[in-house]
Amino acid sequence: MKRGPFRNKKDIVLASKSPRRQELLSLLGICFYVHPSKFKEPKPFNISPSDYALLLAKKKAEEVAHTFPQAAVLGADTIVVIGDKILGKPKNQSQALEYLTLLRGKIHTVITAVALIEKNTAHTFFVQSKVKIANFSSSVLKNYIATQEPLDKAGAYAVQGIGGFLVEEIQGSYTNVIGLPLTETTKLLIEKQIIVLNQ
Repeated sequence: MKRGPFRNKKDIVLASKSPRRQELLSLLGICFYVHPSKFKEPKPFNISPSDYALLLAKKKAEEVAHTFPQAAVLGADTIVVIGDKILGKPKNQSQALEYLTLLRGKIHTVITAVALIEKNTAHTFFVQSKVKIANFSSSVLKNYIATQEPLDKAGAYAVQGIGGFLVEEIQGSYTNVIGLPLTETTKLLIEKQIIVLNQ
């Protein structure tokens, strides 16, 4: 790993199997362990999308924090929202096409919530970005879905992958859309003295 601008002051555990989150956190040059949470996500209920994302991020971090009580545990959850509908990961290709058809030509919201559990205390925040998906034909969408990339992505697309061609515009944090708002996460880790300047 190349030298980054920060170093660890405390062990960090990322409660996520997402390679995108791992890559983003690696950019800081810090060391961290990966221990994906086994928390089963409930279906959205009568709370706001941001509260739902915060709940999931906190529950994921808490579940892993029981195993690593001395570490700082980071949990995160990303959801895609259009109107009052929350789009998670599609169950199959048919649902992926349904999601992308709903999103094309429109602006939707991507919310990533982050939870840091440290010393039995939870620190949480969320970031919102606006994303516009271009109005491609159903044939183009089906060909993209055939790559299999959309099947484990919230909203059925990956802005940092093949699906980048679908994204016409982003307002707000790009790393938030990928799955971990790096600016805000770094600020929190510095504020809580989990990482310090690499001097």
